[in-house]
Amino acid sequence: MAFSQLSLSFVFATFLLLQSQGEAATCSDCFTHSRAAHYPNSDEHGTETGRCGFGTFGATINGGDVSAASDLYRDGVGCGACYQVRCTNSNYCSDKGVTVVVTDHGSSDRTDFILSRRAFGRMAQTTNAAASLLDLGVVDIEYRRVACSYPSKNITFKIDENSNYPNYLAFVIWYQQGIKDITAVQLCETQNLVCKLLDRSYGAVWTTTSPPSGPLSIRMLFSGDDGDETWFISVNNIPEDWKPGNTYDSGVQVN
Repeated sequence: MAFSQLSLSFVFATFLLLQSQGEAATCSDCFTHSRAAHYPNSDEHGTETGRCGFGTFGATINGGDVSAASDLYRDGVGCGACYQVRCTNSNYCSDKGVTVVVTDHGSSDRTDFILSRRAFGRMAQTTNAAASLLDLGVVDIEYRRVACSYPSKNITFKIDENSNYPNYLAFVIWYQQGIKDITAVQLCETQNLVCKLLDRSYGAVWTTTSPPSGPLSIRMLFSGDDGDETWFISVNNIPEDWKPGNTYDSGVQVN
């Protein structure tokens, strides 16, 4: 009988351990408590001068549901990441909240997010509740990272206007789906396959002096929180006569 009770105790303890491990394994679904503010009145749809380097795209992507982030900016690695953000005041806030894209860096009054006014209001249950939320200015929230989704869009390279053909090339990466970070980028000659590692200038801006000549292939390293890393290669090349301000479709998307 003693052996049987001991065995049952061991089985129960093992079950609790496995249950705990299972809960830890799904912690990507967990919410983190914080606070959020919103941009001033003039920035209904975010800002065109965000630290990620997206320009006007950073104010209009995701329908204008965008945000600046403080620590989640992560020296630019967090640019383009998506988060579900919901406020916790049951008088005003919906259970769904809003999904925002990080396009800027900043903080205000111990916040993790500074949302566009549009995104801030979309956390509310109703239009009237949205007005009340905006009047509060700063609210308690909970958030979690979620996968970005851009249906019918491929990853796109926008050549920065400060690029100087053929001596200096800078570009930002648009429409990155999924839940991983781009942590490294290589620029490769398509003729001899020699690749050059680019510098993250700031935010999502990748740069190089003396870029290779000819059509250019771009390789991107996607890294997850679990340590998994995968290189993706663009299907379409940046043309030999690339021009500042132009956008080029990579022909590839990630999930």
